[in-house]
Amino acid sequence: MTEQERVYLQLRDDLLAGAISPLVRITEMRVAERYSVSRTPARDALARLRADRLLAFRDGALYRYMPTRKELSDLYELRVTLERQGIVRCTGGADTVHDTALIEDELALWHERKSQGVTPDAGFVTADEQFHLTLLLASGNTEMVEILKGVNQRIRSVRMHDYLTQDRINSTIDEHLEIGELVLTGRLLEALEALESHIGESQTVSLARATDSFSL
Repeated sequence: MTEQERVYLQLRDDLLAGAISPLVRITEMRVAERYSVSRTPARDALARLRADRLLAFRDGALYRYMPTRKELSDLYELRVTLERQGIVRCTGGADTVHDTALIEDELALWHERKSQGVTPDAGFVTADEQFHLTLLLASGNTEMVEILKGVNQRIRSVRMHDYLTQDRINSTIDEHLEIGELVLTGRLLEALEALESHIGESQTVSLARATDSFSL
């Protein structure tokens, strides 16, 4: 593992655990001293964590990102609306149908994860996001996909908390496979119900686990 990767992972885990106060300025020098590295890997870690929305720039400095409950509620509502519509728009007849090849390729990855096993890791959120983006893309509306990407970026720092235990990793894999198979077999109303349940459970777990780490 490179120094850049080590610092990124350690700082990410400390941010998720609430080990760094949201009132503390996070600088290259402080990160370098905390993790005994030079400023170059510290700078790389900070850039990646800003992209993950775990750090935010305010008042001329970097701080731990603190979403509000209102922001999260609004963003999750938008997420559900987008993903529901991706399925609903394909229930109206032959004019709009899912691209099954996209879904089949994505499900192949999830079958592989299930067979090989996946250990708890906050970074698993990116694989989860890709599943949902692919499912929406398969419905044919690329503009909705771009909006969902933006929503994902803003809630990622909270959603990462969902993948810190094995039971949630396993549930996510199983639920993705279930949703994908329901769509492929044309059982779209069942897929819609399963999708809403899946997102709702993830939201509940993520918010509960993030409460101690963020000022929500």
